[in-house]
Amino acid sequence: MRIVPFLLSAAATVGLVVALETRFEVGGSKTPRLGAFLSPQKGCWQNAEPVNAKFDAQLKDAAVQGNVSVYLDERLVPHIYADQEADAYFAQGYVHAKFRLWQMEFQTHAAAGRLSEIMGVPLAGGTNFLEVDKMFRRLGMGHAAENSLKAMEADPNIKMAMDAYTAGVNAYINSLKPEDYPIEYKLLDYKPEAWSNLKSAYFLKYMSFDLAGGEDDFELTNARNTFTKMQFEKLYPYGYDSLQPIVPGEAFMKAAGINIPTIPANADSAYYTYKAPATALGTVGDSLPKPEKNNGSNNWAVHGSKTQSGRPILCSDPHLSLNLPSIWFEIQISTPQFNAYGASFPGSPNVIIGFNDSCAFGFTNGMRDVRDYYEVQFKDASRTQYWYNGAWTNTEFRVETIQVKDSIAVVDSVAYTVWGPVMYEPAFPDMLGTGKAWAVHWQAHASSNELRTFNRLNHAKNYNDYLDAISTYQTPVQNMVFATKANDIAIRQQGLYPAKWYRQGDFLMPGGDTTYAWQGYIDTSMQPVMHNPERGYVSSANQLPYNYKNYPYYMGGIHALERGYIVNEMLTNMHNITALDMQMMQTDNYDLHARWARPILLKYLTVNDLSVDEKQLVQILTDWNLRCDAGEEGASVFASWWDSLSLVLHGDDLAQTNKPIQQVSRTTMLQNLMNDSTNYMFIDDITTANKVETLQEQVTAAFKKSAPVLLEAAKKQTLAWGKFKVNGVRHILRIPSFGRFNLNAPGTWNAINAYKGYHGPSWRMIVHLTDETEAYGIYPAGQSGNPGSKYYDSFVNDWVAGKYYKLKMLTKQEAANLKDLKGTITISKA
Repeated sequence: MRIVPFLLSAAATVGLVVALETRFEVGGSKTPRLGAFLSPQKGCWQNAEPVNAKFDAQLKDAAVQGNVSVYLDERLVPHIYADQEADAYFAQGYVHAKFRLWQMEFQTHAAAGRLSEIMGVPLAGGTNFLEVDKMFRRLGMGHAAENSLKAMEADPNIKMAMDAYTAGVNAYINSLKPEDYPIEYKLLDYKPEAWSNLKSAYFLKYMSFDLAGGEDDFELTNARNTFTKMQFEKLYPYGYDSLQPIVPGEAFMKAAGINIPTIPANADSAYYTYKAPATALGTVGDSLPKPEKNNGSNNWAVHGSKTQSGRPILCSDPHLSLNLPSIWFEIQISTPQFNAYGASFPGSPNVIIGFNDSCAFGFTNGMRDVRDYYEVQFKDASRTQYWYNGAWTNTEFRVETIQVKDSIAVVDSVAYTVWGPVMYEPAFPDMLGTGKAWAVHWQAHASSNELRTFNRLNHAKNYNDYLDAISTYQTPVQNMVFATKANDIAIRQQGLYPAKWYRQGDFLMPGGDTTYAWQGYIDTSMQPVMHNPERGYVSSANQLPYNYKNYPYYMGGIHALERGYIVNEMLTNMHNITALDMQMMQTDNYDLHARWARPILLKYLTVNDLSVDEKQLVQILTDWNLRCDAGEEGASVFASWWDSLSLVLHGDDLAQTNKPIQQVSRTTMLQNLMNDSTNYMFIDDITTANKVETLQEQVTAAFKKSAPVLLEAAKKQTLAWGKFKVNGVRHILRIPSFGRFNLNAPGTWNAINAYKGYHGPSWRMIVHLTDETEAYGIYPAGQSGNPGSKYYDSFVNDWVAGKYYKLKMLTKQEAANLKDLKGTITISKA
């Protein structure tokens, strides 16, 4: 009889072993092998970090030439001191990997179109990573990264930095045991691979995708085919009358000898004649990831003539998607050649936004359109030739082999033309379902050396050094603010951007000849620049750089308005400025958009049609101080009502097509209503027969639509703005338990503190360039990428509260003598 219990026990044991070694499908994805993941010796338990953890290490490596000391302060910020500059980059690579390895590799896998290798076969309800991988490869990310790597490695200084950085990353990877792997490797059941210079190039191209990959060519083409020309220009205007450009002034003088592009006489009118709507449904391209439209930033520098100390103050806060781990990693790098502090990118060497002993530097996105699509006509299904300039031209191919976890590899042969890679074709259809082949022409494909700019800014001493540092920078276009202890302030929009005629590149274009090709690039003499202006400050907030009515080139892209306006308004009226004043300004929640829009809502509302409860909501809005602080209920009423009005005014018109179409911006609607309220051509609801709605009816209807949500929030005591709006910082993999949500945070998309949803100021920095630099900064995450570490999200609460940390530019002795050191890492030659 004992054989039966034995067999049952054996069966249970075998079943348990099989279960622990099997990956199960759950919620559209597969679980890790639970046996390995739960192993006490090597599994997730090893990622639990003691509260009092120390991070001491001693390392000897043949790649190091001298001695390096790294001191980790109380916030886990590394202060690196190296006798040789290359050794400093080795140490930077090592500490980046030590605290952010999984993030570094996952982001570069994404850029390289390799997520299927670790995420596996697309499952029901899950993200189709195979299509995402195809998208990045068809966009030409590999082609772009390889081209840039050639340029970077042709520069001896940059090759030195990259080689050393890569060696440092690999020194850490080689020291790892399976139990040491970051928890995401264990969750996804894979292991790290060696780092390379190409991975750093991929990371930088991923930033180009995020900041210079924005395009709405398909959506705008659909809009152009849906509306008349007059309607289109109202819904998608080039600029606004309220614009305060980066470089002020009404007139712009064209430099002598500069060619200005014009629409060619033989242009195919079909691409600029507004046509009847088509009806094809969206396909694959409609669901693929696109860069966040709200990616932007603020930066400004005030001259000593406006500060209490008589010295400049520089401020910079890039607005990006907010993730855990953060895109930024705070660091100090000190060598005999330079001493820099600031935010770095895990994945590449140098400080990106920061300061050194002489100056400070920051960036905002230039928002230029440098990505266009051209129709390609292939001779036959082989795609070996395409029609160009009156002849069949040979196609080049890049064979992309995509490895898929737990499945067979997928081969995608991408055709390359004179325009660039054919991103969309019947085998990988575009979002409009045109059935045509579209090649993507993207400035990021060009060979470029962006690392040189950051490297030289780390070394810069004066204004001339700044000009030299940024002179070779190409993409993504950036507004580069600069200030020195010698009381120089400057801003320049730097990049290589095409010279375009009006609306060129907004729509899909024919690629059969050179008619629609970019007519060269904008000459550097025509790029926006200000140096020590009389007004005492320079600034940018993603607005157009010049008065668009007078600048001879079409700048394209989607440019902000309100933040630039309020930044200039505040700086103009400020005097005797201190660093504390700049902290308060950088976290300011005043809503200029609401200042302009609220009178329209209140003027055209039919109050007599409202219930008692609805009238109370109107009173809340009337009494509102126009600030989007966390406790303000008026901000919730305004945002909900304004969004509802946009749907009421434009929803019927946009619904004329069932294909993806460009949405109408909040600012565009506001400017149209400010300029011509009662005659705005989209007030009438085209779906109501024999009736023409008035603005009063539509404003009241919009309020009625938003009121139930607002009243329910009031009932639940969640009407206050910080509770009403979505707030959070998400894990890169969107694992809920690894993110931070419901933060009760202030801010809004058009305030200086442009925080809403999962997007906002990713790194706030203020640098007061006194003899001993006074600097402050913070980002919404923590230095460690380990969710089991207290340093994982340790900055989030202070960031929400608008607090700053002192950025301590320490000498080596000061760092070594810190009272609360979290670790000392020594590195020397093997």
